[in-house]
Amino acid sequence: MTHAYENRSGVRYVTNGLKVYYVPWRPFLMQNTLPTLFLTFPVVRTIIIRERISVVHGHQAFSTLCHEALMHARTMGYKVVFTDHSLYGFADAGSIHMNKVLQFTLADIDQAICVSHTSKENTVLRSGISPEKVFMVPNAVDTAMFTPSPERLSCDEIVIVVISRLVYRKGADLLVEVIPEVCRLFPKVRFIIGGDGPKRVRLEEMREKFSLQDRVEMLGAVPHAQVRSVLISGHIFLNSSLTEAFCIAILEAASCGLLTVSTRVGGVPEVLPDDMIVLAEPAPEDMVRAVRKAIDMLPGINPQVMHLQLG
Repeated sequence: MTHAYENRSGVRYVTNGLKVYYVPWRPFLMQNTLPTLFLTFPVVRTIIIRERISVVHGHQAFSTLCHEALMHARTMGYKVVFTDHSLYGFADAGSIHMNKVLQFTLADIDQAICVSHTSKENTVLRSGISPEKVFMVPNAVDTAMFTPSPERLSCDEIVIVVISRLVYRKGADLLVEVIPEVCRLFPKVRFIIGGDGPKRVRLEEMREKFSLQDRVEMLGAVPHAQVRSVLISGHIFLNSSLTEAFCIAILEAASCGLLTVSTRVGGVPEVLPDDMIVLAEPAPEDMVRAVRKAIDMLPGINPQVMHLQLG
């Protein structure tokens, strides 16, 4: 059950026996519906009874629809589970407000799921829920969809791939400082950047300023079906997130046989073993050091072996 997306509302039947209710409410901010508390109750109740629901499972702390559905399901005596996918702070106004809502909603749930141990600790501290009720279930990828390139890439030119939403939280400002320095130190390195967002302008300005048009390729938004074809054209995957509960993109990249360079934030250190990832502090000089280390490690990396390790 979700809200309407543009002109898509009503019931849709999707593959693998999935039935989706696009409830005709328009999102008003950040893909969220207006919090009404009780106006959602008739629709939630109708769906739960009509579909003979046993468990109501809500996702994401900032989803108003999730909070309201969990509350109504508990009112009706159903089992409810909540999954938290992100890390949030304790100090800014938005987080303080949201943590209060979370305490209210999660006071009566049956179980909660988090995607990493860091995420579990964060959720327990924010919501006051008992740690015994919270389970850690890491994200996963279908490794059959993310296979390495059949031919091993030449190391004459090293290609570093970045696929991410170009926003502050994903460390786009860090990339603006890291990329020119890496290009200056390593003449053989080329960057491919996939993704879109408000920080794209900054990256394009950086590319103009340092005349890196031939070494930094901007792809714009990449549909998920084409992510593999972008990943297998590179040797190293660069993730510069400033906060991350898990980071599924790292798993996709490793499954395609790329060595990962990432910031040491949130649940990222839990995702991959040390021989598949080089971690750095979220500072430009440390990121450059990590990229240098990754380039030195490249000759010993076998993409097929890495893929099999994950599979």
